[in-house]
Amino acid sequence: GPALLFVKTSQGKEEGRRFYACSACRDRKDCNFFQWEDEKVSEERLAAREEYNRNHQPSFTHRQNVERYKNFVLLPLSKRRFCQECQQLLLPEEWEKHLDHQFLCDISTAQLKSPSQLLYPLENKKTNAQYLFADRSCQFLLKLFTDLGFRRVLSVGTPRLHEMIQSKASQEEDFRIRSLLLDIDFRYSQFYTEDEFCHYNMFNDYFFGGEAARETCRKFLYEDNGERVIMVTDPPFGGLVEALASSFKKLMTMWKETGKEGHDNKEMPMFWIFPYFFESRILDFFPSFSMMDYQVDYDNHALYKHGKTGRRQSPVRIFTNLTPSMIVLPVEEGYRFCTICQRYVSSGNQHCEICNSCTSKDGRRWKHCVLCKKCVKPSWFHCNNCNCCALQNHSCEKTGAACFVCGKAGHKRSACPSLPGT
Repeated sequence: GPALLFVKTSQGKEEGRRFYACSACRDRKDCNFFQWEDEKVSEERLAAREEYNRNHQPSFTHRQNVERYKNFVLLPLSKRRFCQECQQLLLPEEWEKHLDHQFLCDISTAQLKSPSQLLYPLENKKTNAQYLFADRSCQFLLKLFTDLGFRRVLSVGTPRLHEMIQSKASQEEDFRIRSLLLDIDFRYSQFYTEDEFCHYNMFNDYFFGGEAARETCRKFLYEDNGERVIMVTDPPFGGLVEALASSFKKLMTMWKETGKEGHDNKEMPMFWIFPYFFESRILDFFPSFSMMDYQVDYDNHALYKHGKTGRRQSPVRIFTNLTPSMIVLPVEEGYRFCTICQRYVSSGNQHCEICNSCTSKDGRRWKHCVLCKKCVKPSWFHCNNCNCCALQNHSCEKTGAACFVCGKAGHKRSACPSLPGT
């Protein structure tokens, strides 16, 4: 899809020439596209780009994959194979081309309904970062949506949640929730129809299927028969918040333009799942959002797992524009309702009478600093040189450039107080 325009900044000021680069791949190793904003591109270079793009198209279109899937499920179990090297369902006539590859045999219907467990996760932190929701988190979200009366879930980069909804819908007659998956991973087109999956880049709001795919999304967002919609997104944590926010606002606008009464002064209900240390950045773009204490955990991430304690707890939270008191968190996991804040908080998040808020972000009990006039992490101490709280062994050296993580001046990325390990 379209590239994004970038510029290097120092203390909030632009430095150097502006340039275009890939919207999805922040690492040049994954996509080496680069072009200065004022650069004139030769016909030869444009032709070379076109040739490169043609040579890197998927083997099959989405529609072809749907037909292949229909043929695949008709095969007896003994003839159902999946090539692990090509990440592709194989029909018998294709076996010979994959003889030297590793493949799985006897692919069951249950496996086909759980493609996120069949496919290898793409774990590039800045592009795909397919850290898949643990079953606990999926079950929690699904129960919450049901209790809140939502009947349609726009799943943006949340394949595990989407497949759980699809599976339940096919097995339980009284299950009324539907889901549409928007994801940059085209491999999912092998398992879902064009009404269930759209190939989508959340960094530039690009539908690879063109206007037809955009119309599929638009129809899904139309709240027919009072079927309320909620958007759930779990972007790569290394992605640019500004680019993501721009795309999400466009999806919200699409929802508003469906023309339903009462949309004029409302936002589409949304769950943005992201680490807590990006709170200020998200609130910059969505002031109506608030952060919930619920710790989202992942199956294939060594650190972001439920049940860990102290600094080893998952830093991933839910940011939402729903009223906080509506988000009921599981009491059996230690969450409790704060009557003053009117929201559920973690067991270690004690209400600070001075701040008049439950201030902890990471699950530990924070302490109030009178000099900073706010609560800080328990491992921080007030530094008179820096005139703020920080780790006891921090460096007091001031840096001229803004921090890469939080954008604030006065420290480097390695010493950023917003990092989860500090």
